[in-house]
Amino acid sequence: MEQSIIFFDIDGTLVDEQKNVPQSAKDAIAELKKQGHIVAIATGRPQFMFKEIREELGIDTYVSYSGQYVVLNGQVIYTNPINKDSLKQMTEIAMKHNHPVILIDDEEMKATVPNDEFVAQGFGMLFNYISLATPDPDFYKTGFVYQASLFCNEEDQKLYDAVFPALSFIRWSPISADVLPAGGSKLEGIRKITEKLGIPPERQYAFGDALNDMEMLSGIPNSVAMGNGLPEVKAVAKWVTKTNEDDGIAHGLKLAGLL
Repeated sequence: MEQSIIFFDIDGTLVDEQKNVPQSAKDAIAELKKQGHIVAIATGRPQFMFKEIREELGIDTYVSYSGQYVVLNGQVIYTNPINKDSLKQMTEIAMKHNHPVILIDDEEMKATVPNDEFVAQGFGMLFNYISLATPDPDFYKTGFVYQASLFCNEEDQKLYDAVFPALSFIRWSPISADVLPAGGSKLEGIRKITEKLGIPPERQYAFGDALNDMEMLSGIPNSVAMGNGLPEVKAVAKWVTKTNEDDGIAHGLKLAGLL
């Protein structure tokens, strides 16, 4: 079999609801690697938030920050930080409207406001990586921010959509949206890897479940939506597998003919 590359989203896909990789997924990935395929990750998470998963699975090729930070064989090959002027304007408007923002670089994340209940409601497990007791609205000034999270409802987001054409706002919950450079996506990050490796579309595979996976699953011919995925995500995928709680990775790889 010719070498293929398989990209896995993390949350809702590669891990179960307890944020653990099921044994069936571990075994399936080991078999893919044994066959000579390349196993990669494509996630909205910052790269420092899935280090343990990469080490557990022996994966050193990944697309993080929904495409803004791309690593091939352990080497950074592409970065796409958010424009600092846009960040400045966005955070200023957000603070005027009491909309918290999380700013994320390649090592840590900072909030623009302290101990905000809105952020606490939406950020869940991310509290392992952030201290809301030490906010820093000027965090973007000292380094490169690859992704931000804006906490507001869908109606309020329309203000930002209108003012910031150079930014993309991708909702991941009713109260929050990821903020990326316009045009940035998992699919664009994936293309940086596949073009460098010379792997044609027919040997590219991707698994996902959420809104930030839709462009990836639409743009890669061999796409698999998780059974727990959103209806609109399932609609754009080639195959729909079982859920992330029911051996969905292993089943999806069988559907795709890889196992």
